[in-house]
Amino acid sequence: MSEGQVSVDGQTHKLPEPFFVIATQNPFEFEGTYPLPENQLDRFTLCMEVGYPSREAEKQALVLHRQGEPVDHLKPVVSAQQLQELQRQVREVKVSDAINDYLMDIVEATRQHDQLSLGLSTRGALTLYRAIQSQAFVEGRDYATPDDVKKMVPCVVAHRILCRGSVRLGQRTRARAILDTILQKTRVPS
Repeated sequence: MSEGQVSVDGQTHKLPEPFFVIATQNPFEFEGTYPLPENQLDRFTLCMEVGYPSREAEKQALVLHRQGEPVDHLKPVVSAQQLQELQRQVREVKVSDAINDYLMDIVEATRQHDQLSLGLSTRGALTLYRAIQSQAFVEGRDYATPDDVKKMVPCVVAHRILCRGSVRLGQRTRARAILDTILQKTRVPS
């Protein structure tokens, strides 16, 4: 089965383009759920902690729900074709050799770190590369910077690496601390 396909009950189906999944996980409701294996976690581009909304945003949510479900009235902000065009434009963001070397220094540091039993995979490195291009694009640039790398490493890498002797629940917090150390010790290109 290749990328862009899914198998259900032994039958392969082609997924529509573009296709992506957004998933949530509440760390306080693990009963009846199981942690994903590393090879499945590696397929998620980003892992971000959202936290609670501001008081005003939460108050507004209460008001919006007074009349029903606001989600039922959502309208698309871009078409599938527009999204594909944006994805194409992201691929055009330039990543210099110096930034590529910086990215690879970080990747290699995760693979050699004595507190990690699993470093960043090649799939993870490619995903980090694309995330860096996306970050630059969102900020209106056609080139990536070291700051794009620093900004994307925690949310692209922390769920893909495994700490030695770590209990799964505190894994991401510990991984982020290790990544902070790696970022501090890795020479930033000028």
